[in-house]
Amino acid sequence: MAFAVSERGLAAAAGRLQVVLDGLDALNAKDPRSVEVDGVQVPYELAYARWLSDWVAALCRRGEGCGPLAPSEELRIAARGQHVERWLVPRSSYPEGRTSYLQWREDLKKRHAATTTGLMEQAGYPPESCKRVEQLILKRLLKEEEGQILEDALCLVFLERQFAEFFPKLAEGAAATTSAAAADPAAAAAAEAKMIDILQKSWKKMGPRGRAAALELPLGPTEAALVGKALA
Repeated sequence: MAFAVSERGLAAAAGRLQVVLDGLDALNAKDPRSVEVDGVQVPYELAYARWLSDWVAALCRRGEGCGPLAPSEELRIAARGQHVERWLVPRSSYPEGRTSYLQWREDLKKRHAATTTGLMEQAGYPPESCKRVEQLILKRLLKEEEGQILEDALCLVFLERQFAEFFPKLAEGAAATTSAAAADPAAAAAAEAKMIDILQKSWKKMGPRGRAAALELPLGPTEAALVGKALA
C-alpha cells in the first residue's frame, strides 16, 4: 500500500510539472514576434524557452565539472520561464542610457519570476520550490551548480541562435554613431571591439560545462573569428 501511495505521489508531482511547463508555453505562444524553426514560424519566446530548456538538459548530461546531473524540477521550470512574456515590456518602454537599461533588465527578471512562481503556486508547488525558482530566475544562485548551468545555457542560446544576427546590428549602430568624416573601417573596428568585450564577459560568466559546449558550436566564419579574438 505504501508503494502505491508513493507511485501516486510521483504521478502527481510529474503532473504539476507538466502543468507549469504547459502554462509557460501557452503564455509564450502569444508572442506576436516569430522565428523560423525547421521551416516553421514559431512564436519567438516559445522557441527561446525551448532552446534554453534543451541547453539546460544537454549541459546536465555533460561530464565537465562534477559529472552528469539530473536537473531538478525547479531548474526545468526556471529555464522555461526565464523570459516568459518578455515582449510585453520592450526596451523602448524605458529611457535611453545604461542605467535605464539595467533597470529594465532587473524589472524583467522580477516580472518573469513572479509570473512563473504564480503558475507554480496554482499547480500546488510548496513555497520553498517557488522561492528556489525565483532565485534562479533572478540569478541569485550563480554559485550553485544549477544556477551556473542556467547561466551557461543563456550564454549558449545567445552564441548559437542570436550571435550571427546581433553582430551586424551592433555594426550598424556603431556606423550610425561614427562621424561622417570617419570611414566604415572605424565603425567596423568599434563594433568588433564591443563584440569582443561582450564575448569576454560572457566567457567569464560560464562554467566548465558551458565553455566546453561553446567551443563545440558550429559557428560561422565571422562569429568563430570573433570568439577566437575574444579568447586569445
